[in-house]
Amino acid sequence: MTREAMEYDVVIVGAGPSGLAAAIRLKQQAEKAGHELSVCVVEKGSEVGAHILSGAVIEPRALAELFPDWKERGAPLNTPVTEDHFYFLSTEKAYKLPTPPQMHNEGNYIVSLGNVVRWLGQQAEELGVEIYPGFAAAEVLYHEDGSVKGIATGDMGVERNGEPGPNYQQGIELHARQTVFSEGCRGSLTKGLFTRFNLRDGADPQTYGIGIKELWEVRPEVHKPGLTMHTVGWPVSTDVYGGSFLYHLENNQVAVGFVVGLDYSNPYLSPYEEFQRFKTHPEIRKVFEGGRRIAYGARALNEGGFQSLPKLSFPGGVLIGDTAGFLNVPKVKGTHMAMKSGIVAADALFAHLTFEGQTGTECIAYPEQLKQSWLWDELYTVRNIRPSFRWGLWGGIAYSAIDTFLLKGRAPWTLRHHDDHTQLKKAADCQPIVYPKPDGKISFDRLSSVFISATNHVEEQPCHLRLKDASVPVSVNLALYAAPETRYCPAGVYEIVEDPSGPRMQINAQNCLHCKTCDIKDPTQNINWAVPEGGGGPNYPNM
Repeated sequence: MTREAMEYDVVIVGAGPSGLAAAIRLKQQAEKAGHELSVCVVEKGSEVGAHILSGAVIEPRALAELFPDWKERGAPLNTPVTEDHFYFLSTEKAYKLPTPPQMHNEGNYIVSLGNVVRWLGQQAEELGVEIYPGFAAAEVLYHEDGSVKGIATGDMGVERNGEPGPNYQQGIELHARQTVFSEGCRGSLTKGLFTRFNLRDGADPQTYGIGIKELWEVRPEVHKPGLTMHTVGWPVSTDVYGGSFLYHLENNQVAVGFVVGLDYSNPYLSPYEEFQRFKTHPEIRKVFEGGRRIAYGARALNEGGFQSLPKLSFPGGVLIGDTAGFLNVPKVKGTHMAMKSGIVAADALFAHLTFEGQTGTECIAYPEQLKQSWLWDELYTVRNIRPSFRWGLWGGIAYSAIDTFLLKGRAPWTLRHHDDHTQLKKAADCQPIVYPKPDGKISFDRLSSVFISATNHVEEQPCHLRLKDASVPVSVNLALYAAPETRYCPAGVYEIVEDPSGPRMQINAQNCLHCKTCDIKDPTQNINWAVPEGGGGPNYPNM
């Protein structure tokens, strides 16, 4: 069957900070030049912002480039940072440490990034951008010469067996002169682009963390609007890269989260359980006692930084934002970088599309212009911080101090990264970790957490978590690594079930938070995360 096709100048995949910044800038440039330019954004979430999850403290530098009058426009940056605290936690105590310079947040704001993105979506639509939420980009389309032609959205109403159901609706093709991929971390289409265009040649492997977050309403007497707090140390061991954040927003709300680097080695470690255990620390518990948990979510984040950046342009398209890997790890911030990459890409694409003498389909000016921006220099100067933690917590802190204060980020060397999935040790060589049972007040089980993420998928659709070999979860992962899928997934998607014929892996895809951790951490790289039917997944409020 021939799919319906729609034509645009630019199609953008993903309505996150980078994609919407690019869409807005393209329309601003077109308006300024008196030039007609059609821009379309497709978003797999049920609405703009539904899948957006971040801490989040935002540095408004890129936002101000996009809208110098963002305050007058009512951008939801309501809580300026007033205090920064940094602690090392032991089992019972909290020791205040000097706040690293990258974590100084003067001039920054504690926000719900989902609400910021919803606001950006409104600004984009007012400029004439067409935004289609609930449509998942499932396939990249190519011209005969091999250049990107656009994308196709996924079919709707497909039954579990792959056959069209009674509510079947065929996906549509969106053709574009240029396609911008802003899928977020570990983009499913971007993975294919990496292979087809060899975009990762010469780059280090990307390395990742998993961030797990809750939003709480706390007692007024413990609420301090504008306070940011970060911790390292307990509950994870010093060989695990990890830490927490607590951000006090408006309305007695506190965002709390825990990040664990996915290069951890003990297959018995559960990032979710480490987060729940973290909240029981005396210094942390006192913030949440008597409070109410409002929302829960999880997502992977890029930690590779400068040396893990892929080639950013290719015939017919570009990569921006998290899908390219723009995140300042020691700053614990990526939104300003994501938006800046979208702005620079839009400027380059507009010139590429409107220059009459332009030849070729690749916007080679984009990466070159990015290298001249503040983003490139900022990412370069912190490139050695994250990989230095291969020497453990104290070695990483010591090196980071030298790199920051003495070398000013200009060391004549660059530390390298490794693939996260290669780092797991065999279960027989590791000590099992016994986690406390949740109390239902401060700590919670996974399924009750997934419930408040408002995650939902059409149940009869084909499973979007695809195994290359269905036997591997038992024959390899269970046998050698004690089934790490059952622990690294923060949503209880993977479960070992005992049948009369023996154990088998059950995939509860309905629970999936779209965090992509399984695609990253699976030791055999046997799991391929593909987009489910559009509109599925979490529906994060105020996250």
